[in-house]
Amino acid sequence: MADGITVVALGGAGAMGSAAVRLAATLSGIGKVVVADRDIDAAKRLSVELAQASAQVEARSIDVTDGRTLRELLDDADVIINTVGPFFRFGVGVLQAAIETGTHYLDICDDWEPAVDMLELQCAAREAGICAVVGMGASPGMSNLLAAMAVSRLDIVDDLYTAWPVDVDGEGESVDTVSAAAVHWMQQISGKVPVVREGRIVTEAPLRSIALELPGGRRGNAYVVGHPEPVMFHRTFSPSGHSANLMVITPETVAFLDVLRADIDKGIIDLDAAAEELGQPSLRRMIRAAPRMLTRADHGSLPLFFASATGTFDGRAMRVVARIADDSPISELLSDMASATGIPLALGLAQVVSRLADGTIRDRVGVHSPESVIDPEVLFTALARLFDRTDWREIVTVESEFR
Repeated sequence: MADGITVVALGGAGAMGSAAVRLAATLSGIGKVVVADRDIDAAKRLSVELAQASAQVEARSIDVTDGRTLRELLDDADVIINTVGPFFRFGVGVLQAAIETGTHYLDICDDWEPAVDMLELQCAAREAGICAVVGMGASPGMSNLLAAMAVSRLDIVDDLYTAWPVDVDGEGESVDTVSAAAVHWMQQISGKVPVVREGRIVTEAPLRSIALELPGGRRGNAYVVGHPEPVMFHRTFSPSGHSANLMVITPETVAFLDVLRADIDKGIIDLDAAAEELGQPSLRRMIRAAPRMLTRADHGSLPLFFASATGTFDGRAMRVVARIADDSPISELLSDMASATGIPLALGLAQVVSRLADGTIRDRVGVHSPESVIDPEVLFTALARLFDRTDWREIVTVESEFR
């Protein structure tokens, strides 16, 4: 095995972590991947599975709350990929450990509160000389890169939205699976969530309907959900109008989520119990949801996974959409949450490793959201090649039109 970069995959034996590890172990420039997980047996099984990979894969037991052991592990690493959640509990502490040990860092954080806290560590990361990328999964992650592609066609950005599918045409998030991700989802459809309004970050109740009109005659409604993208875009693109993360969802499902939201906010049901109701809805809540369904607008002809932007180009009003192409094999990827999150993480890692190799990483030190440090065309081209395509244009469509 040739020498190369050492990567520590925290939570690397989990569903999303293992998807990232399987790809990372094949990447050029990586000599060793340490699968560091609380479940050492699962970590060992993955290391055995990948015994023939181009990188050496080894298993280590780790509890990320043990600061001393964590720092000892990171002392021997060049880069961390972190999939240990929930990020509101562990994200900031792991990034602080990376800063203290001078270890470059990527994660899949999709909780907006810790994302804000981690972005605030910018000065400390710069002083340590590390590049940290927060939220390099599907959403945030690929959604941010689609937004960057849309914004690149504008001189001035007014509104900027990212959107992902829940239950449309069998794609996207499942509403009948109880998991930690479902609990996270319940948190993001309750309480207050961040959006950008008139160029300022504010918080509002989720599940507000947003009517969108996109290039190519696509139009419909999507619904606000909590996520890091708006606070990230406020820093990187400074939209002067509105920005939010949205769900492309059926009226039936959003009406039921609205009932759950109301009961969570009143303290009638906790997040875990609400997540369980996704798989086994109670008759009482289904009855309450029925009249709300009649007032919820449909998603119409909106794409399933996209970023849309409005603004001006050359003094003229323009709208732009960057979306997963209709016939793209990536649509299949989006139906598997583990792969849709772990594979982009590994492809983001590939760009960090490349910059470590050529020395340009010093131009990227600090804490970044994906759109400010990851090249979207490079990443989507690499993703296309995993599906036997040759270029990003075969999986992503960018359309614009003057308004």
